Amino acid sequence: MLVSGAGLLVLALFSNNAPPISGNSTLVLRIGAPLAEIEPSDVFQLLKTTPTLRSTVDLIRRAKGDTRIKALVVRPVASGALWAQMQEVHDALIDFKTSGKPLIAYLESGGVGEYYVATAADRVVLMPAGQLDVTGMTYYEVFFRGALDKIGVVPDLLHIGEYKTASNTFVEHGFTPAHREMTRALNRDWYDEFVRALARGRKMSEEAARKVIDGGPYLADGAKKAGLVDELGYEDQLDDTAPVKGTQQIDEGQYSRSAAPLSAPTGGRIALLYAVGTIAGGESSFDSPTGTVLGSDTFTEWIRKVRVDPGIRAVVVRIDSPGGSAIASEVIWRELMLTRDVKPVVVSMGDVAASGGYYIAAPAHVIIAQPGTLTGSIGVVTGKFVVQGALEKLGVGTGAVSEGTSAEMNSPFRPFTPDERARTEEQMRTVYELFVKRVADGRQQTPARVDAVAQGRVWTGHQARELGLVDELGGLDLAIRRAAEKAKLDPTKSVSLVVYPGKRSLYDLVSRQFGSSPSATAGLDLILRRPDVRAVQSAVSMMQLFRRGEPLAVLPNVFVH
Repeated sequence: MLVSGAGLLVLALFSNNAPPISGNSTLVLRIGAPLAEIEPSDVFQLLKTTPTLRSTVDLIRRAKGDTRIKALVVRPVASGALWAQMQEVHDALIDFKTSGKPLIAYLESGGVGEYYVATAADRVVLMPAGQLDVTGMTYYEVFFRGALDKIGVVPDLLHIGEYKTASNTFVEHGFTPAHREMTRALNRDWYDEFVRALARGRKMSEEAARKVIDGGPYLADGAKKAGLVDELGYEDQLDDTAPVKGTQQIDEGQYSRSAAPLSAPTGGRIALLYAVGTIAGGESSFDSPTGTVLGSDTFTEWIRKVRVDPGIRAVVVRIDSPGGSAIASEVIWRELMLTRDVKPVVVSMGDVAASGGYYIAAPAHVIIAQPGTLTGSIGVVTGKFVVQGALEKLGVGTGAVSEGTSAEMNSPFRPFTPDERARTEEQMRTVYELFVKRVADGRQQTPARVDAVAQGRVWTGHQARELGLVDELGGLDLAIRRAAEKAKLDPTKSVSLVVYPGKRSLYDLVSRQFGSSPSATAGLDLILRRPDVRAVQSAVSMMQLFRRGEPLAVLPNVFVH
């Protein structure tokens, strides 16, 4: 292990000796969303850095001010991405254009996600054999009740909030009226945002943009005639015309190793805490087979460190979480409340900051979200899966010995009794009222007003701002600026970020199993991005949250096309 680690370190050192960048270069940036929020911690990352959302935005910002970079070519690939990340990248590209440098988007083919990013460009080029699947916006939900009935599993689940639909995945065969109402509102808001971006980017009216979308999908010639693209060509043909012609082309790997750093931070220190994954008690897990877990023990340890550090002037919490345990969310809430009394706390919401993800946002002095962020979902769900019928079909017998009237309340072998159900609902109501109170206190609203927009309903960031659940629309950079303002730091100086989680040590990296590397799981990752596979994977992950009757503040499955 030591020899392998030393060898990898040597290779990493040599691999970082990138060729110098000429003073006449074009940066070719492949944007493969969804991007990770937290930098992957794999031993093979010593040899190749996997882009994160933050590193991608930073590269665009650096290229904007780097005199060696004369133009930027982006190749968006956004399979399976939600909206907030794409909006953050889109905003960074729009900002890049203020430098006056040309921005070109090249597409081999693309759907709504890829084309949304491309609308930021001055010029859009599509491969002659490609096509644009720009046909509108679809929001998918998957319901497993019929399958559970077939195998004899009974989802004995309860929820507080008319729109709290996390349990609908398992207890319903399709949309309920409230579920459909909420879904339509989300889908319409995302669609309207796409229409606005298309209209701005292609310099047409919103009415014309809607007609173009209704005319899709398009083959390459049709896309050009419809005004969606400027040229048809192959990537190598970009070299033949300005502004790429005559420049040195470099990719993101070369540039990240050779880019001039952003201005040296001299304006004070701000802590940046990533709250990413399903919220649970205990330690965080960044490499779980079922996804990232935000552990309350780990996160509160980070909060306590930055709270007592006199050199850290403000705290930014970047949330990308569908929620999870209501108890763990309350633990994190408490530590953030203690921190807000000492120094400014600003929340930046990523793709998802809903249910428990919104619970932990409530203490912030300022909450910032992208227009497409999924947020709100202020509600509670709990229950259990009764597997007795499935076991009987397999010929498996069960039995139990217990003392105490309610000892078997959470038994997986029988449903709740009427008394148990009533007591569970009473507990859930208490948790829900506490959730509403936390939000009301944080947002300086009355509980009645919060309850009116709560009820488990999910909102986009755009809708949430109108309802007072979010203060501003924007990305992480805006949140950092607001934190600096709250801390009264010099606006003319850049701040130093203290990031949690930090990078793992070499020992941590080489001690992990090699089989979890991105190169080893590349094929599996492509499979897991398929909507049908992700639906099952997400459902299985959610089923694991229902344990011992714990109240959950968790978002339902969401798949957008």
